[in-house]
Amino acid sequence: MKNKYFGTDGIRGKVNSGNITGEKFFKFGLASATYFKNQKKNKQIAIIAKDTRLSGYSLEPALVSGLTSGGMHVFTLGPLPTNGLAMLTKKMKANMGIMITASHNPYYDNGLKLFGPDGMKLSDKIEKKIERLIDSKNKYLLENPKILGRVKRLEDGNDRYISILKKNFPKNFNLKGLKIVVDCANGAGYKAAPKLLKELGAKVISFGIKPNGLNINDNCGSMYPDYIKAKVKKYKANIGISFDGDADRIIMCDEKGNIVDGDQIIAMIAKRWKHKKILKGGVIGTLMSNLGLEYYLKNQKIKFKRSQVGDRYVKEKMRKYNFNLGGEQSGHIILGKFATTGDGLLVALEVLYSLRKGIVASKLFNIFKPVPQLLVNILVKNKEIIKSSKCKSVIKQTIKIMGNKGRILVRKSGTEPKIRVMAESYDKTLIKKCILKLRKIIK
Repeated sequence: MKNKYFGTDGIRGKVNSGNITGEKFFKFGLASATYFKNQKKNKQIAIIAKDTRLSGYSLEPALVSGLTSGGMHVFTLGPLPTNGLAMLTKKMKANMGIMITASHNPYYDNGLKLFGPDGMKLSDKIEKKIERLIDSKNKYLLENPKILGRVKRLEDGNDRYISILKKNFPKNFNLKGLKIVVDCANGAGYKAAPKLLKELGAKVISFGIKPNGLNINDNCGSMYPDYIKAKVKKYKANIGISFDGDADRIIMCDEKGNIVDGDQIIAMIAKRWKHKKILKGGVIGTLMSNLGLEYYLKNQKIKFKRSQVGDRYVKEKMRKYNFNLGGEQSGHIILGKFATTGDGLLVALEVLYSLRKGIVASKLFNIFKPVPQLLVNILVKNKEIIKSSKCKSVIKQTIKIMGNKGRILVRKSGTEPKIRVMAESYDKTLIKKCILKLRKIIK
């Protein structure tokens, strides 16, 4: 059964409409507090971080009010990358962590990502239990006035996060001699990313570090890789690093200006980890992972499996098969040796750890030749249109047309009112033919 509030990556939508209102955030906070305080009796602690959207100022107090009304003590951390919140939830032994963000979406959207005490995103089963509490009419969810929660602001969240990241690498690890261009998308990583890279000795040229509440992901960040490409060329940098609004995904650029997506980064790390004998099991990709990555890993005798789109599904499959590397083409990459969810800064450090030896980025990446792939996002009023008989019929037709020459994937976006259509094949004419046919029927 489909979730009522939660999508593929938490709750997300347009601010002051649907689920993204102060009233709903109060209910989300109260329901979450009720569920998680029953899981752990000795402490009742929630920690909250957010990205830089203007709407965070109105939604965070409503969420805090719901949590404290349910008897949960709250620590607020301010702007912090999503995996920083996940790491600190586990480190501080909190009942739960909540990230207020709409990730790579524009400023006028917002939402929530929830984490359990283990720093993991919630399973569908737990989300359904919380949804039932959200819709509950039970007045006893509100706690006795004597045991309402308290609220405290922690100003050192980014420093704590940076400290955890550094401990994953040798003490003598430094980036001296490297010139790095970093684009923080005016988002949650605008403090932590430049500070971390500078502390490690790199010469850092930073962009997207002046958030005003409205410019998050605005023609910058991982959704706009041409921006970092231009800056790398202009400043003759060794590498460019681009994050999204909550810094859980990363896109890179080598010194020649070639864009490096998540699939190429995963291939590079898989190759290195296999050589170092730290790759466990194999690699989990998604339905969107390029066929070129699958072919490359097969050639390297590295196991490869696909999950649904969404980094929490990647992580669930990593746990199921005991793999320690997985991720998405979009740049959500999970280093299971160190983290429970996607972390752009952590992945950047893993890549830079190899570059410190004087290897140029263009030699480190471009490990496999991608199969030509075209992704089209179609705005729709009702995403259920793909279940119609007409759509199903055309999807079957295009799959038959493509045959064994490539892949067709049609799916609903979990976070936006869009149908995502992807076709990949070495035959570019075939790709265009299939996309055109699908686009026509969906529109």
